[in-house]
Amino acid sequence: MGKRRLYIQTFGCQMNVHDSEKIMALMGSSGYVTTDDLVEADLIIVNTCSIREKAKQKIYSELGRFRKLKEQRPDIIIGVGGCLAQQKGSEFLRKYPFLDLVFGTHNIHRIPEYVKNIEISRAAVISTDFQESVESLNVVAVPQNGKISAYVTIMQGCNNFCSFCVVPYLRGREESRALTDIIKEVNILADHGVKEVILLGQNVNSYGKSPGNGHDFPELLQEIGKIDDIERIRFTTSHPKDLSERLMTSFKTVDKLCEHIHLPVQSGSDRILGMMNRCYTSADYLDKVKSLRSICPDISITSDFIVGFPGEEDWDFQATLDLMKIIKFDGAFSFKYSERVGTAAIDIKKKIPECVKRERLQVLQSLQGKHTLERHALLIGNIEEILVEGFSKKCRDDMIGRTRTNRIVNFRGESELIGKTVSVVITDAYQHSLRGILL
Repeated sequence: MGKRRLYIQTFGCQMNVHDSEKIMALMGSSGYVTTDDLVEADLIIVNTCSIREKAKQKIYSELGRFRKLKEQRPDIIIGVGGCLAQQKGSEFLRKYPFLDLVFGTHNIHRIPEYVKNIEISRAAVISTDFQESVESLNVVAVPQNGKISAYVTIMQGCNNFCSFCVVPYLRGREESRALTDIIKEVNILADHGVKEVILLGQNVNSYGKSPGNGHDFPELLQEIGKIDDIERIRFTTSHPKDLSERLMTSFKTVDKLCEHIHLPVQSGSDRILGMMNRCYTSADYLDKVKSLRSICPDISITSDFIVGFPGEEDWDFQATLDLMKIIKFDGAFSFKYSERVGTAAIDIKKKIPECVKRERLQVLQSLQGKHTLERHALLIGNIEEILVEGFSKKCRDDMIGRTRTNRIVNFRGESELIGKTVSVVITDAYQHSLRGILL
C-alpha cells in the first residue's frame, strides 16, 4: 500500500506558512507525504487567514472548488484550520457540510489524532478551544527540498489589541517559548543545512515578557548568534512602542543579525494612531527611525500602512504621505482598511467610501514605489554579500539570493552556489529587485 498524500494550501502571513510546515512535519510522522497535485491527495488542509478581506474571499472560493472533489471522492478528508477556522468554528460545517475537520490556532499538534479518528469513524471533528499552552510552538519543521532559510516561531499571540486587528482574539494572548527550546530548534535546523533563521512572532520585541521567562529578545538574538553554522538572523514583526535601545543596539553588536527591520507604522496621523490604539505618535516613530539609522546607517526599514481607516480625513492621509517623504522606506505593504467582527474599530463612525480608499491606496503605493526605486538605485556599484537561495523562477540561467538588507538580487551563476554566501556587484536597480554580476 502506497503512502497517503497531503495537499496543503496556505493563506496569509509567514506565521501561517510556518504553521503549514509544522502540519506537514506532524503528518509526515503519521505516514503522509506532501503533494502539489490536488487530484492525488488523500488529505486536504486549508490553512486560513482572517486578517484581510481579500484572503477570506479566496478561501471561500477554494472551499467551493473542494466541494466538487468531495462529491467525486467521498473518502478524501478535507480540513480547515488557521485564524478563519478559529473565528468561524462550527459555522464552517454549517456552510460547508462536506468538511471533515475544523481546527483552531491552538490545536495544530492534535491534527494527526483528529485525522486518524476521522479515518476510522468518518465523523466530523471541530476543535477551536484555546489551550493553556500552545504545544505546536515546539514542533520542529525541517525545511524541505534543501532550503537554506527556515522560520522559527519564538512566541504566539498578542497583547496589544490594536483596534483594527483580530489577532489577540484568534491567536490568544502572548506566549513566549523557553529560550532553551528555541536554541535547540535552531541547532537542529543548522544540522540540516539551514544557514538563515527568521524568528517569528506577532510582536517579537515583547518576547519573554508575557509570561516572563527570565530572558528578553536581545538576549535571544545574542544566543542564536553564537551558533556556528547559522550565518544570518532575521525577525518579524516588530511593534514600534516596544523597540528598545538594547534591541536597536543589537544591529551593531550581533554580527549575524541582518540589517533589516520591518516596523509597521500604519498611519502618519497622530489622531488616527490614537484611534488605532497603537500607543505611539508619529514623532515617537520618527525618533526610533533616527536612532536605528544612527546605530546602523545601512539598515533597511520596511513598514505596513492601512488607508481608509474609519474617520480618516484628507489631512490624516496627507500626514501619512508626509511621514513617508521624511523617512523614505525601503519597502512597504499597504492595504485598504477592512472591517473585522469583534474589533473595536468596527464601532467607529464615519466609514470611508471604497472609492476613496482605493484612490488613497494608489497614491500611497505610487509614492512608495518611487522611494523604493530611489533606495535601490543607491546600491548600484556596491559589492553586496548574497546568500544564494536557488534558481530564479523567471530565468533558469539566473541564481537568486538576498542581501543582508533583505533585497532580492538576480545574477548569473551555477547550482553549486546554492547555500553559499557570494559577493555580487550591483549593476541595475528595479522596484522589486536588483541585478548584479558575480565576483
